[in-house]
Amino acid sequence: MNYDVIVVGGGHAGVEASLASARMGNQTLLISMLAENVGATSCNPAVGGLAKGHLVRELDALGGEMGLITDEAGIQFRILNQTKGPAVRGSRAQIDMDKYRVIARNTVLNTKNLSLAQETVESLIIEDGEVKGVKTDLLNEYRSSKVIITSGTFLNGILHIGEVQKLGGRYGEERSVGLSASLKEDAGLDMARLKTGTCARIDSSTIDFSKMEEQGGDELPSPFSFRTNREEFRKSKKQLPCFIAYTNELTHKIISSNFYRAPLFTGQIEGKSPRYCPSIEDKVSKFAEKDRHHLFIEPQTMDNTECYINGLSTSLPPEVQREMIHSVVGMENAKIVRYGYAIEYDFVDPRELKHSLETKKIKGLYCAGQINGTTGYEEAAAQGLMAGINASLSLQEKEPLILGRDEAYIGVLIDDLVTKGTNEPYRMFTSRAEYRLLLREESADTRLGKYGYELGLVSDAEYERIKLKDEQIRYGANLLEEMKFTPNKEFNALLAEMDEAPLKDVSTAQQLVARKTFTVEKMLRIVPELEKFDDYIREEILVEGKYARYIDKQSDEIRRMKKYLKIKIPEGFDFTTVSGLSKEVQEKLASFSPPTLQAAMNISGITPAAIEILHIYIKMASRGNN
Repeated sequence: MNYDVIVVGGGHAGVEASLASARMGNQTLLISMLAENVGATSCNPAVGGLAKGHLVRELDALGGEMGLITDEAGIQFRILNQTKGPAVRGSRAQIDMDKYRVIARNTVLNTKNLSLAQETVESLIIEDGEVKGVKTDLLNEYRSSKVIITSGTFLNGILHIGEVQKLGGRYGEERSVGLSASLKEDAGLDMARLKTGTCARIDSSTIDFSKMEEQGGDELPSPFSFRTNREEFRKSKKQLPCFIAYTNELTHKIISSNFYRAPLFTGQIEGKSPRYCPSIEDKVSKFAEKDRHHLFIEPQTMDNTECYINGLSTSLPPEVQREMIHSVVGMENAKIVRYGYAIEYDFVDPRELKHSLETKKIKGLYCAGQINGTTGYEEAAAQGLMAGINASLSLQEKEPLILGRDEAYIGVLIDDLVTKGTNEPYRMFTSRAEYRLLLREESADTRLGKYGYELGLVSDAEYERIKLKDEQIRYGANLLEEMKFTPNKEFNALLAEMDEAPLKDVSTAQQLVARKTFTVEKMLRIVPELEKFDDYIREEILVEGKYARYIDKQSDEIRRMKKYLKIKIPEGFDFTTVSGLSKEVQEKLASFSPPTLQAAMNISGITPAAIEILHIYIKMASRGNN
C-alpha cells in the first residue's frame, strides 16, 4: 500500500502523469473510478487543432504518449491553416474513440512500475503541511509523499439537460464529493466552479450525408508522433471523411424560442462557460445577426456507427434537441443515441500552484488538467506529463523542469495558469505564445528532445534521430546563408525559368528562399547540394530560410528580455507615471510593489509588452537621477 507517486484520475492528464512517473523509475499507482474508462475521450473524437497540435507534438518530444496513441487510433489526419505560415499551422486528427481508450488503458496496464486500482479517492492524508497519501471509498489507505490530482470534471460534478439535473462526473458515472471537500478543507486550496458541455451523438445510419459537404483528410497524412515512421504511416493509414452541415433560420428560431428553458440562461448553471467553445444556445444569443453556423459531422469510430455533431454543444431539453437537430439539412430523420448536456464542476485556482504544478500550501501535492481550469485533452495531457516529471524529479532531489515561454507552448500554458489564473475554461491558442515563430510544431523534437532524453523518457535511438535532424537542418540553413549569387545573365535566366524576378544585387540563397513564391523545388535548383536530404528535411530547411530574419529577431528579443528581467525596480517607483500601461496594470504593480522586472512579470495580467514599457521608464528614471 506504499508507493513513490500516486495519481488520482485516469483521464489524459492522469495517463501521462502516471506513465512519466513509472518510466522514470518510480513505483506508481493510478487510481481511477472506472478502470475501463482510463484514457477515455469523453467529448469530441479528435486530438489536436490550432495550438493544441503544438502541445501534443511537444508532449511527444518529451516522451509522452498522446501522439503515439493518436497515430494508431486516428481515422483522419489534417494540417489546419496550411495556406498560412508554419508557425500557426496545427495538426488535427479524428480518432476512433473506442480504440484510443483501449490502447491507453493497455499501455497503462503493461507499463513496468505502474499499478491501476479502481477506487474513488475520498480524502487526502496530510501531515504537517505535507501530503502523505490518500484514503478511498473502500477504506483503503495508500501512502506516498507525492500525490498528483487529475480529477477532470468529477469534483462535485452536476449534469444539466434542460430542467433535469443529475449528479455525476460524466453521464452515467459517479462524481467525487469527498476529494473536493478535502482539497478545500484539508489542503486549504481556493476553489471555484466552471462549466463545460458536449453535443448529442447521432446514429450515423439515420444521417443523409449526400446533402452535406464532404471533408476528407490530407492526401499525404502526417503523423503526430515524431517516433512514427512517416513513410509507412502514409502508405498504410486508412482515413474516413467528415461532413459539413449548417444551422439555419429555423434552427435558430427553435433555439431562441426555448431560451427560457436553457440552464445557461435561467441561472441553473452558476459556473463560467468556455468563451471559445460556446454552446449553440450561447452562439445564437450572442451572434443573433448570423443566419447560420458551421456544424462538423465527425465519425466517432472507424465503424462510423455514431457521429459527433461538432458545433452543436447544448444543454437544452431532449425534445428541443430533437427538434433543432431535425431542422438541419441532412438530419431530418436523425436519431439521437446520446443527448447533449452541460456539466459544472469544482476546480482549483491555478495561482495556488508553483510552475512545477506542485501546490504552494501542501508539499508533495500536485494538480494537473481540468482541475487547474483548462479545457481540452491536449492541455490536460501536457500538464499531466509535467506534473509526473516534476514529482519524479522532486523524489530524486533535483530541480523541477520549468519550460520557458520561449521554449514551448507547454511553458506558455503553465505560466499563464499559475501567474494569471483563469475565470473561464482556459484553451490554448497560437496568439498566446509571444515567440511562436520559434515554437513551430515541426521543431518540437529539436527544441525539447534533450529534456526527454535526460529524463530517461526518450530512447538513445530516438535522440540520435533528433540530433541528426537538427544537424541536417542547421547545415542547410547555414548553407543558404553563406551562398552568394551575383545578378549575372546566366543566373537571372535560371530565375526566369522558375518565374522568379531577376537579381538586382548580390544575394544569398537565404534571401531568394525568403520570397513567398519560392518552393522546395526551386530551392533545389539553386542549391542542388540539398538534394541529399529527404523531403521532410528539405521542407524544414526551406522554412528556416524563409523566416531566418524573423527568427533571429525573436531570438535577440528573448536574449534581451532575459537580461533585463533581472533589472531592479527602484524603491518607491511611481507606476502611475508610466503612461503606456493601462490603469489596471498600474494598480496591480502599485499593489504588489515588485522588486524586479522578473517579479513584475509573474503578476497576474502583466504581459511582456507591459514589461517592455516599464523597462523603458525605469531607464528614463535612472538617467534622470544621474
